[in-house]
Amino acid sequence: MLDRLDLQILDALQRDATLSMAELGAQVGLSSTPCWKRVKRLEDEGVIERRVAIVNRYKVDLPVTVFVSIRAGQHDEKWLARFAAVVSALPEVQEFHRMSGDIDYLLKVVASSIDGYDRFYKKLISLAEMAGVSSAFSMEQIKSTTALPLV
Repeated sequence: MLDRLDLQILDALQRDATLSMAELGAQVGLSSTPCWKRVKRLEDEGVIERRVAIVNRYKVDLPVTVFVSIRAGQHDEKWLARFAAVVSALPEVQEFHRMSGDIDYLLKVVASSIDGYDRFYKKLISLAEMAGVSSAFSMEQIKSTTALPLV
């Protein structure tokens, strides 16, 4: 069970994972050692999965975001396992969701250009049989966050 201090630690780390234990502890009202023990426990329990750097996609020439809706070609376990493996291996895919409703899967894909997305699309449709694929291009990113609303 997470307590108030755990949630404060997680909130602070979501904003800046480079904080030292002294800085983090000062923010939440703990000394370094108890703070480190809590962070270690949160990591060991899988609450903190990993710490990453968030890269500006425009500065690395990946300005195009596309949401790809997929209707499955089949609905058996073998097809799903293969489909999940091949899609998960595509580096352009940032998110991959199985959906309810009319769409079976939703992908969030980044690309360098429309042509770059077209290359991705051709690769995707060559890897697995699908009943339908629809692409929606993001015109403007209004909000993007990795932080969960904890406190």
